[in-house]
Amino acid sequence: MFDDIRPYNDTEARTVLKETLNDPEFSQTIAAWVAPSLNKKAPWFIRTLIRWFLKAYSWNVRSIDSFQLKLAPVIRRLLRKSIADFSVHGLERLDKNKAYLFVSNHRDIVMDPTMMNWALHLNGFATARIAVGDNLLSKPFSSNLMRLNKSFIVKRGLKGMKERLKAAQQLSKYIHFSILEEHANIWIAQREGRAKDGYDRTNSAVIGMFSLSRPKDRAYADYINELNIVPVAISYELDPLDLAKAREIHAQQTKGSYRKGKDEDLRSIAQGMTGWKGRVHLEFGEVLNGDFQSDDEVARAIDQQIHQNYQPFATNYWAQQQLDSSETVQIDDQQPDSVQRLQRRVQSAREEIQPLILKQYANALRMQANQPPL
Repeated sequence: MFDDIRPYNDTEARTVLKETLNDPEFSQTIAAWVAPSLNKKAPWFIRTLIRWFLKAYSWNVRSIDSFQLKLAPVIRRLLRKSIADFSVHGLERLDKNKAYLFVSNHRDIVMDPTMMNWALHLNGFATARIAVGDNLLSKPFSSNLMRLNKSFIVKRGLKGMKERLKAAQQLSKYIHFSILEEHANIWIAQREGRAKDGYDRTNSAVIGMFSLSRPKDRAYADYINELNIVPVAISYELDPLDLAKAREIHAQQTKGSYRKGKDEDLRSIAQGMTGWKGRVHLEFGEVLNGDFQSDDEVARAIDQQIHQNYQPFATNYWAQQQLDSSETVQIDDQQPDSVQRLQRRVQSAREEIQPLILKQYANALRMQANQPPL
């Protein structure tokens, strides 16, 4: 019933990993990322070396858990190189023996669920199955790696209304099956696509998908409450992709649309993973439990917790100050390092792009104050 969207299981892990490591496009992509100069001068050497190293490193992977344990040192090193401080709060309110549906704000394609799973791992919780759009699975190796890492597929490329409804019903059933039958945690973003303007809002269509598989004789509130929905607020001091997001917003405002370049999603993933983020805070909210009557009510309840639990940083306040004044952005050596980094980034951008970068940071304050986005 779910074979085309579910993560791989233990019996498939070794075969899929072997297939991925033998994929020439995979070693080519890794080589271009970790050693771009050598990849141009001696591609056969660096790609062979990478393939040999990865096969040696993963020789004893026989299950999904063992695959994730192999990834753990990589994730630890990645976070140390791209984050100044990683703080987590709220997990003490949750039960490690229960399964939850974590619904978080969405700022980064890969790092949002990665950091949430890292927090779960460090605190003794089972890692979550991750909802991933099929637009990110354009290459076989990327699909394999994500499904080996407990990702399940959200089909977004369907055209017909009937096919889209069928896919949404299947996804709804899979989420319920995972939580209620397999007792597995789930992560899904509160909306399709990242909040490029920095203002986090839950799309009620996501909540509607949760309830698509509800039997007619089940009360709506009971069906929603049994999912154990936990809102999660992820706060970044710096967004490595703020300039790229501003350019996309500018194109939409001036041209009416934005067209992604070839493999742009993969490049965004790489930049989001390795780019400097300053401090990052994860706040796990309380389990939703109420007499909900509609998708909009559930969406508002999620937003209320995410907005309240979002942790502003100096970058947010500085951006608001800049928007309130008419002065040109200058580098201030007295400001914290994160603000100086943001100052340099804004200063280097085209004049028409600068306000769009600032608004991404200032909007976090506005959503906390229950004000509309800039």
